[in-house]
Amino acid sequence: MPPTDSACATIPAAAAGRAGARPRLLGEGDPPPFELHHAAGRRQALIVCDHASRAFPRALGRLGLPDEATWRHIAWDIGAAELARALSARLDAPALLAGYSRLVVDCNRRLEDPSCFVAFGDGQRVPGNEALGEAERRQRAAACHEPYHKAIASRLHEFRREGRVPALIAVHSFTPVLGTEARPWNVGVLWDRDPRMALPLLTRLRAEPGLVVGDNQPYSGRHPADYTVDHHADSAGLPHVCLEVRQDELLTPAGIARWAEILGRALADILADESLYAVWQAREPRSGGR
Repeated sequence: MPPTDSACATIPAAAAGRAGARPRLLGEGDPPPFELHHAAGRRQALIVCDHASRAFPRALGRLGLPDEATWRHIAWDIGAAELARALSARLDAPALLAGYSRLVVDCNRRLEDPSCFVAFGDGQRVPGNEALGEAERRQRAAACHEPYHKAIASRLHEFRREGRVPALIAVHSFTPVLGTEARPWNVGVLWDRDPRMALPLLTRLRAEPGLVVGDNQPYSGRHPADYTVDHHADSAGLPHVCLEVRQDELLTPAGIARWAEILGRALADILADESLYAVWQAREPRSGGR
C-alpha cells in the first residue's frame, strides 16, 4: 500500500572511502533506506517499523531467492507497514519505516548479532547471505541499517531539543504458525523494565471482546531482544512499547483498519496521560551492559 501523505527521506549510502573499497550499495532507482511518514504529526510520540519492506537493492538482486520467498515472513513483517501508517494517521504521530527487507540487514538486530544477516531461516536458504564477508556486512549496514537508526535518533532528539520527552511505539507482525505450533495470540505486547505503556495497554486490549493478548508473547521484549526499542527508548528512559499483531489479521484493508482502530483507541488513552512524558529510571541496573 503506497503512502499518500508521507515524506520519504533519503540519506546517501556511505561513501566508498579508501581506494579499492566497494562502491556504495544503493544506486539510482533504489528506494530510500527509510520512509518518514506524516512528518508533521503533532503527537508527542514516534512510531517505528523495522520490517516494513520486502525491497532489495538492485545490486543484490533478490539474494538468490525466488520471488515467492520474498513475500514470506522471512523477508518482512506482512501488514506491519500499512498498520504503522494507519496508526500514524490515527494518532497524529510521525512514523519511520525501514526501507529494505530484513534479509538485506535486520534493522531490529545489533550488527554483531549473527541473525542480523540470515543465511537460513523458515526452511529457506538465502544464497546471497551465505559466506557473507565483513566488507559486505559493513556496506549493507552503512546503506540501510545506520541511516534508519540515525533517522530515529534524530527525530527523538528533536523532541528532546524542544524540551519534550517522546514515546516510542514499535510495530511488528508475526506468523500464525511457527513450525507446527499454532500461535493463539491475536496481538502481543512486548516490553522489558519500563511498564508505563505496556501494562495499561495489556489491560485495555484484554478488555476487548474475543482477543487473545500475549504479554511478551509470541516473542520477548526482554534485553537483549528488541534492539530498536532497547537502543533508542529503554536505554534513554523514554516511554515505549512494542506491538506484535498476527499476520492473518492484517491481510486486508478492513483488517488493517480494525487493528488501527483497536490499537489507536487504546494508545490514545495512554498517550493522553501527561505524567507519561518523563524520563524513567530503572530501579535495578541492567547486568551485562548493552
